[in-house]
Amino acid sequence: MKISGVDIRPGNIIEYEGGIWKVAKIQHTQPGKGGAYMQVEMKNLQDGRKTNVRFRSADTVEKVRLDTKDYQFLYEDGEHLVFMDSDTFEQIFLPSDLLGDARPFLQDGMTVTLELWEEKPISVQLPEQIEAEIVEADAVVKGQTASSSYKPAVLDNGVRIMVPPHIESGTRIIVDVYEQSYVGKAG
Repeated sequence: MKISGVDIRPGNIIEYEGGIWKVAKIQHTQPGKGGAYMQVEMKNLQDGRKTNVRFRSADTVEKVRLDTKDYQFLYEDGEHLVFMDSDTFEQIFLPSDLLGDARPFLQDGMTVTLELWEEKPISVQLPEQIEAEIVEADAVVKGQTASSSYKPAVLDNGVRIMVPPHIESGTRIIVDVYEQSYVGKAG
């Protein structure tokens, strides 16, 4: 499906210069002289390169629709992660760097969504939020109130995040996987 360069939005997957790109950020600019354009920051889903491109309203790009399929994470095998198709029980090996910063949040048995382009997996989406346990939390500084700044803590997967002062070691919390931030206490 062709779309105008000024209709590009964050999260869109587009075909550009023979590659598949995911749009990260956009900025609409209207200079005093000349036509308006859309400044687009995007990442190549095949090799991880990033680029900034200007698209004018006259430019058109092909918007790509990816197929999605749920898989269950089984185990890590060296450099690869092993997932299983929940319907066919077929196993698939993917490079562990495909998950990027979200990799430490992958848990055994977790159901993830694979985005496929021409039957080939190009990205893995974890659930937006997961439950994790605080294994180490700094002590509250005397005089610090509940409304003031957060304190550093370490999760059971080794990731450091900031939590409110009342959260202590051993507490189970909800964490936003992609922002790597505290959401709330686990029920």
